[in-house]
Amino acid sequence: MVDRIIAACDGAAKGNPGPAGWAYVVADSSGAPQRWRSGALGHSTNNIGELTALEQLLTDTDPAAPLEVRLDSTYTRDAVTKWLANWKRNGWRTAGGKPVANQELIQHIDELLTDREVTFVYVPAHQVDGDPLNAIADKAASDAARHQRDASGTGADLPVPEPVTPAGRAKISRPARTGGASSGTAAKSAGGGSARTLAARYPGTCACSRSYAKGDKITKVGSGWGHPECAASFS
Repeated sequence: MVDRIIAACDGAAKGNPGPAGWAYVVADSSGAPQRWRSGALGHSTNNIGELTALEQLLTDTDPAAPLEVRLDSTYTRDAVTKWLANWKRNGWRTAGGKPVANQELIQHIDELLTDREVTFVYVPAHQVDGDPLNAIADKAASDAARHQRDASGTGADLPVPEPVTPAGRAKISRPARTGGASSGTAAKSAGGGSARTLAARYPGTCACSRSYAKGDKITKVGSGWGHPECAASFS
């Protein structure tokens, strides 16, 4: 019996349309990440990024293995689980008689889904304690869109998502105040002010090449995250 595969896929576009990318991460049946891959799409839309991520995931996984796909795109989920049958019946036109958008991509996904056991699971994006595979795919897709570079790796070098608050923003650790003076471990910026710090949700590596652990205080260091004391050196 072929083991079940758990995976997540995501797309991104900086501007929508704008610089775009896609990514997926594949885990074993227990949910432990095994490998990931991302790609650049040039100037494109978020929907094309989302569909391409699913297309690439289906292409790169064993069609004989049951597959669970986690994704935060209701458009992609509904396209393949709700609308696809009617589109095919209507000659690839919507209920309003217009041509289906992104038709070639969706047709290829339809072919890849034929005779496969695939379950789609919607997971909200950017949630505190959200789905970890989705967070990794989101980060990889965003990096591919921003830098316009393809990338891939294993469970040993996963993209590290940025921690989020319930509002979907980086959690800020504010220094305590005593007698009007600030104290705490907030990093000092190049201009002398306090930089925003937060608790790392995942382990990672600072621009100084030293690692930090989950729960450590981190801040923006260069284009990534790292030790607060390194912020000024890489600003």
